[in-house]
Order: sequence, then C-alpha cells, then structure tokens
Amino acid sequence: MGAEVAAVFLPAPLPREGRIALWCPDGAGPPGADAEITVVRPHGTGVRSRKVPARVLSVADALPLLLRARRTRAAHPATAAWGAAAAHALHLVARGRMLPGLTASDHDAWRAGPLDEDDVAQIRGIAAALPPEGYATPLPGRRPLRLPEPQALVRAFLDAVADTLPRTPAAAHAAGAPFAAAAAQYLPHARPWAVEAAAGLDAGVKVSLRLDLAQHALFDAAEEDAAPEEAGERRAGAAVVQVHSLADPTRVVDAAALWAGDADEHFGPRARIDAVLAVRRAVAAWPPLGRLLEQDVPDVLALSESELIDLLGPGAARLAKAGVAVHWPRELARSLTATAVVRAQAAPGSATDGTPFFDSDELLAFNWQLALDGDPLTEREMDRLAESHRAVVRLRDQWVVVDPDLVRKARKRELGLLQPVDALAVALTGEAEVDGERVPAVPTGRLAELRDRLTRGLDTVEPPPGLAATLRDYQLRGLAWLDLMTSLGLGGCLADDMGLGKTVTLIALHLRRARPHPTLVVCPASLLGNWQREIEKFAPGVPVTRFHSSARTLDSSGFVLTTYGTVRTRAAELAAHTWGMVVADEAQHVKNPHSATAKALRTIDAPARVALTGTPVENNLSELWALLDWTTPGLLGPLKAFRARHARVVEGEVPLQGHGGTDPEAIERLARLVRPFILRRKKSDPGIVPELPPKTESDHPAPLTREQASLYEAVVRESMAQIEAAEGIGRRGLVMKLLTSLKQICNHPAQYLKEAEAEDSRPRLAGRSGKLALLDELLDTIVAEDGSGGSVLVFTQYVSMAKLLATHLATRAIPCQLLHGGTPVAERERMVDRFQAGEVPVFLLSLKAAGTGLNLTRAGHVVHFDRWWNPAVEEQATDRAYRIGQTQPVQVHRLITEGTVEDRIAELLASKRALADAVLGSGEAALTELSDRELTDLVSLRRDAS
Repeated sequence: MGAEVAAVFLPAPLPREGRIALWCPDGAGPPGADAEITVVRPHGTGVRSRKVPARVLSVADALPLLLRARRTRAAHPATAAWGAAAAHALHLVARGRMLPGLTASDHDAWRAGPLDEDDVAQIRGIAAALPPEGYATPLPGRRPLRLPEPQALVRAFLDAVADTLPRTPAAAHAAGAPFAAAAAQYLPHARPWAVEAAAGLDAGVKVSLRLDLAQHALFDAAEEDAAPEEAGERRAGAAVVQVHSLADPTRVVDAAALWAGDADEHFGPRARIDAVLAVRRAVAAWPPLGRLLEQDVPDVLALSESELIDLLGPGAARLAKAGVAVHWPRELARSLTATAVVRAQAAPGSATDGTPFFDSDELLAFNWQLALDGDPLTEREMDRLAESHRAVVRLRDQWVVVDPDLVRKARKRELGLLQPVDALAVALTGEAEVDGERVPAVPTGRLAELRDRLTRGLDTVEPPPGLAATLRDYQLRGLAWLDLMTSLGLGGCLADDMGLGKTVTLIALHLRRARPHPTLVVCPASLLGNWQREIEKFAPGVPVTRFHSSARTLDSSGFVLTTYGTVRTRAAELAAHTWGMVVADEAQHVKNPHSATAKALRTIDAPARVALTGTPVENNLSELWALLDWTTPGLLGPLKAFRARHARVVEGEVPLQGHGGTDPEAIERLARLVRPFILRRKKSDPGIVPELPPKTESDHPAPLTREQASLYEAVVRESMAQIEAAEGIGRRGLVMKLLTSLKQICNHPAQYLKEAEAEDSRPRLAGRSGKLALLDELLDTIVAEDGSGGSVLVFTQYVSMAKLLATHLATRAIPCQLLHGGTPVAERERMVDRFQAGEVPVFLLSLKAAGTGLNLTRAGHVVHFDRWWNPAVEEQATDRAYRIGQTQPVQVHRLITEGTVEDRIAELLASKRALADAVLGSGEAALTELSDRELTDLVSLRRDAS
C-alpha cells in the first residue's frame, strides 16, 4: 500500500463482521476498489461528507496488509496506525486475553480482555497516533455529523480481531460450538453468565496481593526438630488483596476499604464486582486463593508455611502470568546472589615483586561465593543455607527469600581447580563458564592484584643505558608495557602500525632486561640485514650474530638472528639453547598454528616471548589465537574452544558477507581478554600523528577499454553458468577463480591471457588497459615533480603484472627496478639502497614479498595498481614509505576500474576497515559464501558507471 492509501475501521454490531476500508484522501480510487464509503473531509472553514471509492476487506483479509504497512516507511499514517493496532490485537490473542460474551442483541462474540495497564497505555498511544483519515467515517444516524472517538474505535477493532481469529474448525472442541461458528448464534438464556464474564473488562480495575509475614511464624533451623509435624499447618503470613484503578494507577486501596464504600468515589460502583471476578481469574492460577471467595469480603488470606513457600516460588510466577502481581514485604527484599570466585590457595607469584605469575605450578581454587546484598556470607552461613529446605531462611537476624538454585550452589560450592593461565582469563573477562552457562566471576588476593596491574595505567620508564637513540613518548610507553609483561612472565604482541619503530623498542627492551642469556629474533630472510643494521646502530657494542645459511652460530650474549625457514629445519638445535627472550618479527608468518613453522617455533622455550606485527589478524580470529597462544600459552584455551566461545560469535556478522553488524557484547568480552596482551597503536592515534608528515589517499577511477569490457563480460557469463551448477568446495573454487580472472582483466588483458608466457613473446601493452594509461599519466606527473624527479612505489599483488609493468616502463625509458619473492636477500638490500639514494625513481614491488620490512622513505608517492581486499595489508605496504623517518608528505593512489567488481569492493572496504581496526579480518574467501544472486550483482559489469 502506497502513501496515498489510508485505512479506516468500519465497526459492526457483531464484532467479527467489522471491516477495514482502504481509500484515497485525494478522491482517487485505491487498487481493487469494490465499494463506496462515506467519509468526512475538511471543506473550507468547515467539513462535509462525501462518498469515495474504497476497497473493503474483512478483518482476517486485512490483517496481513496492515501488519506489512506498519513496517513500511511509505505507508499512510492512518494505515500504519491500524497496523500497530493489528499487531497489538494479535499480541492479546497470543496471550489468551480473550473473553466470551454476548452482543447487545444477545449474539455470541469474543472480546479482547482482560486488559492490564500496559494494554490500556498501548491503546491510548495508538489512538493518539491515529490521524483523521483513520476514523473519518461518521457514526450512523447522527445529526449533526459525528465521528467515532478514536480510542473507542481502536477497542472495537481489538474486539473484532478477537472475535474473528477463534472461528476455526478446532475451536468448537475448545470453547463450544456457539463461540466457534462464523454465523451469529442467538443466546438470550446466557445473558446473566455473559454479564459476569465480561464484568471488569471495561471498568478498568485489577487486583494484586501484598504479602505479610506473621511474627515469629518461620522458625529457625535450630528449632526444626522441635515440632516438624507443625510445619505444614503453622500460620506463616497473609496475603492482603489490593485493588488498582487502571484509569489512575495511583489509586490503590485494600479490598476492605473498597467493601466499606470508602473508594466508590474513585473506583465506581462496579469495582467490587470487578475485584471479585478478578480474584476468580487468579484462583485458576493459584488455587489457595479460592478461600478468599468464601469470605464476605475477599480481603485477607491466611497462609500456611507450605503455601507461603509455594507462593514464593512457582505460585508467584503463575499469578504474574494471570496479571496478578505479588508485592513482597520489605524484609524479604534483600538480595541473595552467587558469584564464581577464583582465589589462590597459595600465592603463585606476585603482581608487584616481579615474580613471574606462571612460574608456579600451584592451582587456584574456583568456588561459588554467596553474598547478601553484596556482603559475602561466611562458610558457616553458607553451610546453614545448604542445609535449608525452605524457600525462606533466617540469615543475620532477617528473613531472606532463597532461590533453590542458590541452595544447590551453597551445597556444591567447589567448582574445581584452575591452572594459573585459566584463572587469569577468568579475572580479565569477569566471566566463567560453569556447566555450559556463562556466569559472573571475580578474582581475589594476588590474582586480583595481577589483574589490576595489567589493566591500570603504565608506569613511566627511562631509556636504558647503552641505547643510542631518543625514544619518542609512545615508544617509551611501548617499552614500559613490554617490560611489565615480560617481568610478570607474560608474553605480549606489539602490534603497532608499520613504521612506528617496533624494532628500536624491542632493542631497548633487550637492554633494559639485561639478562645473561641472548635474545633470539626470528624474522623473514629479507629482514636479517635490517635487524643487524638497526642493532649495530642503536645498541653499539651489543654482539649480534646470524644463525642462517652458512653463518650458523649460536655463540652470542646479545642477539641471535634467524629466519622462519631455519627454525623449521633446525628447531631441535635452537630449542636446546637457553634464551632470555624470543622475538617473532612479522609474526603473521606463523598465523596458521598447524603449520610446520608455527609448531617448530613453539618448541623453543624462553621466559619471555614477544610477537611483532602490524597485522595481528588478516583473515580470521584464529590467527589472533595463534599469536597469543604462542606469546602466553593457554591464555585463550584450546583453539576449538576459542572458536566456539569467541571467534564464531564475533565473526558471525561481517559486512563483507552482506550481513551487517556484529555482536558488541561478544567483541567486548574478547577485547577484555586480549587487550592487556596486545599493544596496538596506529599512525592516526593522538600523540603519533604530529610525528609524521601528512598522508593523502585518493581513489582514481579508470575506464575499461573495449577489449577489457568484452573479456570481462564473457568471463562473468561463462563462470556464473558453471558456479550456479556447482556446490560445496567445488563452487568456492570456481568463485575464487572468477574473482582472480576479473582482477587480472581489470589490470591488463595481457596478464589474463598470459601473453608474456609465450616463447619469444613481446605483447603489445599500450592502448589496451585503462589502468595502464592512468598509471602512465600519474608517473609522468610524479617523475617530473619539482623539476628534479619524484620517487614512487608501485605495488601489485601479481608478479606477472609487475613484470609487464617493468617491460612497459622500459619501452618508455622510465628507470625502474622490480622486487618480488624470488629476489635474493642481498639484491633486495642493494635495491633499497639504490632507491633511497635516488638512483631509481620507480620501484615496482609485488605486494606479498615487499609489504613488510622495507624502509623506503625516499618515496613521496605510493600507487596500488590493483587492490588487495584487506585494508590492513594495503596499509602495511603503504607503510614502506609512510613511517618514522619520513619528512615529506606521502600521497597514496589507488587505481580502480569503473563499473567492475573492484568498484563494488572499494565501497565494501570502508566498513571492512572498521572491523580490521577491531582486530577482525576477512578477504576474498568471504565472497565465496555469497548466493548466486549476490555474486552476480557483485561481479556484473555496470556500463552506466560514472
């Protein structure tokens, strides 16, 4: 229904014969108009009635339309308001709020009721929101014309829904034939019964019970043996009937006052009958209330102890369902709670004296601790509670309502023993899992001290002696954090953005620790030279050796440098050596915990482990688990449990997969656990930006050539036909193949067609790719900057494309050099030196091989020729130029082909970046889970893109 179609309810003497009419206030007929109705419309300074075409529907047929309109922004306000009324009517029916009765002509009819305060408030709200178009039909036979009162019309509509829905073949067996048939049943003999059944429905009163305890009625546990046979008969308290006015919730009186006539002025003469009928409805929920109806005044009900116990438990819940509230006495309002508590049986180290927390094999006790209004119970009090068999017990000279679940916890207080690392996880998250349920948990003693030490602010530290560098403020904070973690026997992950000085911070940590045993640094082979130069520069005199290639020696008291490949093949030899600290640089190389490299690294023991990486997570949270389980083994539990408890919940709603949004509680719970063990700083953080020159990022749209567009559409058409016929892993493989093909076509047809691989082939490159033409324009401008030639880094994720670019630039006589994964380490270092010296203006790099470890601050421009669909990886590549030591502004250029999958992914990366900042990642693999329709929409070429 569009915004021009309004709805109005047309009541009838028999509620179920009421109708919904759809009409257009502008006088046009709505779709499917089949009748005329009279409406009252403004006319000049007055009003007049006129007939308009309308579509008239039964209540049953109208309900689906009204419910949809309620959720449609374009719906007319009158239609939306009747949609809200329909939703509330269905809610009443679902709650069983329906009463059988008779119409004024003694015909059978269901009515909505009894209604509570919330129902009445909802009706008032709907009526207030109803515009004139929603009640524009005049009352019949009235002169002058009068419109129905909106609230009365809404009540009539609720009755119509209640009278319509039970008319089913099964209703005759549940409610009797008169109230099941659609045809009107004439029942004049049922008038007295109908009056009683309907009483209170419109009068607007309800009852509640105020519970009073008898003095000294509930005896102490010490007295239980005195007269156990009296337990069931003893008077324990009383339930006092209170009557409430729905019209004015502030009006509350005891039934005795109502019977004495003291409340007629506010409650009306029918209120007494209504109160009795309300009690009758409550009897069905809790039978002991039946004794009230035997009294002349249904006022006070004496309760035995067994009745009181039942009322405190399931009885109150059943009454609440029936709309009867139970108000407890103030002395029962005290709260008894249970919290899981972790406490050391003997302190496993200190948070203040430097003793490593995990050096102890002592297990920690994990128990339930019960508390009364937050004040912990003693062991004796918990024993007494455990021995209790009552719903109300005497604690500290007061009566306390006891949940049976709390009694069970008091009886079985010991939850087991925890390893120190498991206890620390409980302390940090404030939660524990007990019998499959997450419950609040708190640490005590030394464990609480350790938690506070990890979560409070850092102490200031001074640069260590022997450091030939001036540390910036944020680097000093990083040093203080690493010193704290390692001194406590805990590892950590320094996850600063690339270029913020992780290497010099780690060198400072080595000097500050001043341990007798060397530090082992494990890094990619390309970074060995960089580490050696940095150590010799910032820690002159500290021995540094390489355990790599032919230079394999462990004889050093300072630093030993090795590679991930060497660790994989020589793990036993390295593990047999004693280390003061082990450092994993570019630690994302061991993000797969099942890889041979990761397994080998775990065999090398040390009192301190530090991971250095700018991307703690690239694809999923299992990578985060792999890093922290190496730095602090056991912190996150087994991988399978971590994925079930944290990763799947957090990763379950990823915008790249088309779902939108995440579970904030799950993210916060995981953050509380891992935050103390990861120090993450970005260049955009306060206090760091002033250290760096400005960075400008721009997306450059590039049109496809005719050849590219033809190839693109042909590949989409052929691939989608195959994908739609496939499933499972085969389908995922086809999707990945399609995405790769499209990205290569967007780069250059020669890359997709593998023209360069043909023997003696020199493919024609110019004029065939919109991206290549755009790159030529950018390079012409950049190389000519300042008249002296600028310097630029050009990244591509494909080595084949990088080689094509090198060939093309050579034909244009633009000096360039190409670095990829096959470039020897020594040659890499010479390439970096040549570029930094200004000898080569254009540096072509394959993204994966050159995205880490290189210091290329000569570059004022970074070009991403194609997109890596993880923003963190792209930023890491950009950080080859935009890092500490850079003195000139950096401009980042991203080339994106218009109307293609690259265009759509560029839009998605904005939301993806937010998740990456929250230590989440995804990538192309997520796209394999898209439906055929979603995938087609993603990859189809949009020729009208501008």
